[in-house]
Amino acid sequence: MGADLGEKAENKTAPAPEAAELSLSARFFGHLGTVLTHKKYVCIACFRMGLYRQGIFHDMSKFSPTEFVPGVRYYNGHFSPNVTERKELGYSAAWLHHKGRNRHHFEYWNDYPVEPGTSLKGIRMPMRFVAEMIADRWAACKAYHGGAYRSSDAWDFYVKSTSKRRLVIHPDTQAVLEAALLIMRDEGEDAAFRLMVRLLEQTGGSGDYTADIVAGERKDRPSGI
Repeated sequence: MGADLGEKAENKTAPAPEAAELSLSARFFGHLGTVLTHKKYVCIACFRMGLYRQGIFHDMSKFSPTEFVPGVRYYNGHFSPNVTERKELGYSAAWLHHKGRNRHHFEYWNDYPVEPGTSLKGIRMPMRFVAEMIADRWAACKAYHGGAYRSSDAWDFYVKSTSKRRLVIHPDTQAVLEAALLIMRDEGEDAAFRLMVRLLEQTGGSGDYTADIVAGERKDRPSGI
């Protein structure tokens, strides 16, 4: 779940139990249920945008041993097991594996530039994967927040994450992401998905676009972005 999306989508209704407090079967079926619920919501969103194959095959690497075993080991039901794994080991092997295999994460599109002496840069994401990223962020909030979900949740975490660290993301991709999340916040997910359908039609799902494609859609920007 995206960016690391389970990390963003903390459950609002109760304090998180320690993983050690839960039985192995509770952690196994709890993690499996969370992943399947997330995939269900991604399918709903992707199908609304006409991305049927991406919806069906979204996050299949979650079932690999590298991701599923830590997911069960560190499951607590309230935020991503990657967060606990990262705190324990200093990094999350599951997240490193996941982001390198799933093109709807902007971290997948990080590379070193040709110019010497410069750091990582973000590559412009094809629009079909930007749309899946929007679906992923919405679905993570739905899966973790349940009945406490609000249409502003995905935007709120995005603002929170940008205040903690600089995102290595192409500015054109970031413009589309922000426009969609703002519309989701203000008008609901259906309006955000309709925006992405229009952008998919304009670009054919490719990476051939600039920030100007959403120039008329953006309403505001939080400070620090």
